Amino acid sequence: MSDAPQENPYPDSELLGEGPEPHPQLKPVLHLLGRWHGTGLGEYPTLEHGFRYRQEITFSHDGRPFLRYESRAWLVDDAGAALRPSGRESGWWRVLPDASLEVVLAHPTGIVETYLGSVVAGTRIELATDTVACTPKAKEVTGMRRRYAVVDGELTVEQDMAAVGQPMHHHLSARLRPVRPQP
Repeated sequence: MSDAPQENPYPDSELLGEGPEPHPQLKPVLHLLGRWHGTGLGEYPTLEHGFRYRQEITFSHDGRPFLRYESRAWLVDDAGAALRPSGRESGWWRVLPDASLEVVLAHPTGIVETYLGSVVAGTRIELATDTVACTPKAKEVTGMRRRYAVVDGELTVEQDMAAVGQPMHHHLSARLRPVRPQP
């Protein structure tokens, strides 16, 4: 057996028809596959002003009944120029045989969230935290709700948050378009 690096024989795929065949349990969430990019607005009661951001979300699979998820965001000014990195998270969306969802997301800021949810109407997904764990120095977050929907080829993302002593409140909303792979 050689110690030489070997190409991963099970790469993730962001596109239908490329890479492994999607697991049949993924059918309710296949519309999420791909890389999405767009703009959003954020607010929270503890913030003096709202903010604008750009976001990129990637959903991929390796043939098993879950999606790999990654999101990166950066703050932008009113003209859309990048100001600085912002939210980042990665994790897994597990699709169960009854089409319900279990989601695990980790943030580099010391927060890990588990969500339970489902596909509500065709391409609309609702998730709510089951548990939130924070490292000792992380910002206090006690709950989250997320809604994802693909309508007319755009992915909309809405997020509510309960944190730093505040009850559940609208926090983020974004509209993203698919990033087409270059030939």
